[in-house]
Amino acid sequence: MTAATSARLILTRLHEVMASRAQPQRKLDQVVEIIGESLDSEVCSIYLLRDGALELFATRGLNPEAVHVTRLAVGEGLVGTIAANVEMLNLAEAASHPDFAYRPETGEDRFHSFAGVPIIHRARAIGALVVQHADPRRYEDIEIEALQTTAMVLSELIAHAGLADNEHALENDGGPRILPGLTLVKGLATGFAVFHQPRITIDQVVAEDIEAERQRVYRAFDKMREQIDHMASQAEFGVGGEHDEVLETYKMFAYDEGWGRRINEAIDSGLTAEAAIERVQQRTRMRMRQIDDPLLADRMHDLEDLSNRLLRIVSGQLGTAATQGLRRDTILIARNLGPAELLEYDRRRLKGVVLEEGSLTAHVVIVARAMGIPVLGRCAGITRQVAEGDELMLDADKGVVTLRPSQAMAEVFDARFAKSRERLAAYAEMRDVEPFTRCGTRIQVMINAGLRDDISMLAMTGADGVGLFRTEFQFLVSATLPQRERQTRLYRDVLEAAGDKPVIFRTVDIGGDKAVPYLTSEALEREENPAMGWRALRLALEREGLLKAQARALLEASAGRSLNVMFPMVSEPWEFDAAKAVFEDQLAFLKTRRKQLPKAIRYGAMLEVPALAEVLEQLTGRLSFLSVGTNDLTQFLFAADRANPKLAERYDWLSPAILRFLDRIVRGLVGTGIDLGVCGEMGGRRLEALALLGIGYRRLSITPAAVGPIKELVRKVDLAELSGAMAEWLHRPPPSMRAALGEWAEARGIDTE
Repeated sequence: MTAATSARLILTRLHEVMASRAQPQRKLDQVVEIIGESLDSEVCSIYLLRDGALELFATRGLNPEAVHVTRLAVGEGLVGTIAANVEMLNLAEAASHPDFAYRPETGEDRFHSFAGVPIIHRARAIGALVVQHADPRRYEDIEIEALQTTAMVLSELIAHAGLADNEHALENDGGPRILPGLTLVKGLATGFAVFHQPRITIDQVVAEDIEAERQRVYRAFDKMREQIDHMASQAEFGVGGEHDEVLETYKMFAYDEGWGRRINEAIDSGLTAEAAIERVQQRTRMRMRQIDDPLLADRMHDLEDLSNRLLRIVSGQLGTAATQGLRRDTILIARNLGPAELLEYDRRRLKGVVLEEGSLTAHVVIVARAMGIPVLGRCAGITRQVAEGDELMLDADKGVVTLRPSQAMAEVFDARFAKSRERLAAYAEMRDVEPFTRCGTRIQVMINAGLRDDISMLAMTGADGVGLFRTEFQFLVSATLPQRERQTRLYRDVLEAAGDKPVIFRTVDIGGDKAVPYLTSEALEREENPAMGWRALRLALEREGLLKAQARALLEASAGRSLNVMFPMVSEPWEFDAAKAVFEDQLAFLKTRRKQLPKAIRYGAMLEVPALAEVLEQLTGRLSFLSVGTNDLTQFLFAADRANPKLAERYDWLSPAILRFLDRIVRGLVGTGIDLGVCGEMGGRRLEALALLGIGYRRLSITPAAVGPIKELVRKVDLAELSGAMAEWLHRPPPSMRAALGEWAEARGIDTE
């Protein structure tokens, strides 16, 4: 007898039981008898999670008096281990397992073999289905398959009858709960929980017509494969079709006969199309929990993503919360999120994002920062512990999110929020105030941008211009390489929106830690340290067609205007010269076509690689401006990956090592005529900005939200006094540069928070 046949026979009998009008307890009593008889097992028991513990609800073979008496905590005993780990156990000798816990009231001492599977509802274990036998033996695969299929059917009966703790009570009692995470974008927000991908509810588990369910799966497979093939065909760029390699894993799984066969077998056992896909997906999740190899785990994640896609197609529950629209202030919940997906949401309603995964360098973080949306990442268990519509308080400053806050907690948070809004209102009043220091020095305060809509922040903040326009945003949010015409339109729109204020366009910085699917290769995928890998200008010079197209687009968009173009991650002078030559060649080409040209072109570089600081004098006369990228520079100087949460806060921007390096750059450019600035998070922090001013930096490019605070800071500073103090500290570093600078500022009434 096959596993499918065995499971179908059990399901047929279970279907009759469930269709009856008997009480839920009576149904469970009948279920254990059916399973025990079908599998010729001496014991069959059902444990359900109630009031936070696993309670024996029904049994065949154990002492009936133990029913509703025996209780095990999650993680306690074999049953507790099954529920805690959401995994199957199959033991020839139960007592040999390290987690075995003997319960004398059950009378189970004479049974040796043990097999149990979790009863799963909405990706959570709500109980366990267990069989036992006196003779020591491992249960056959056919028996385990039957148990797993039965457990899936049981989950619906149990959930509908309200026998087990609901999903809200599985992790908590429905009261307040504070979950820690990793701050990705600072800020405060309140709103109601909305899942990026609404949970799919499977209403019917047992199939009425197996062939009809099979055809539904076949049609869903066809549609899914069409979607993936379409994705592949849309990736128009790449020498040798590198985009095909990115989609290869997806396509491999989509056309995998083994995956389809397992779903078919689940349908043969009597499950609906949705239930069959979910059944196979549960098996995948169990396997994922046992995988230590990160590469293999990623591949299993790919399979799970495909399963979700297939499930949504077959159920007709397509789209995300963005397509359905946000109805009130929202905190978005997701396992992970792409930049394009974030941009689909209504900014007026989206107040914050909480991710189960995420990293500091993720593309979505860059976009969220530009949008002014606080983001908390690495929030373990958020998707399990929060329910749709839960009230949430997001404190990304402190790296926590509060679920279902009490009245007292809400009042404290509201007070902080109100103070934050007051401060923001005060900073907003600085819009028309020019940032002169007390000694009369004009400081340039510019913004970082990457989206067309970001340019509106120039007027709102009163910033002097755009010190860094990240052209890669257009590449990151696109499924295919943006064509030259699209690029030209964007750059022209940005320049028109900026008016007479300067915009510094950074050429595309992709690759490495900002990979895009249409520009990847096997070599890139194998990179162990992508931040220091084949990225930015290195990649652009290799793929000259990419840089040529961008150069042409920038030149045409700047017709009649001044063009400021900056090359990222320059390590040696020849790289700058090579990139500039691409622009000059395109300029010459446009001249031959009698095209209108920019009235002036200024070429600059980002100093992110420490090596460039040693050879800056070689670029004198060819370099118009230099911007220090403090984010990458810091990780290169300290050999510290800023995406690593253990290292993210370890090395201080105000360490003597960083400040001395930055000071040396300033002194090395004296008399060269090269305009020097900083673009990066460091310049947007008040205490760090104070240090930069004291060293000699007079141009800061920062997030729009930081413009007001930095303007206010600048107006309180006497540069001569500050520079003298910084020079002394750099010569003889105090035990803590941060503490020394903070005390200096406090003594002069300068708020650095």
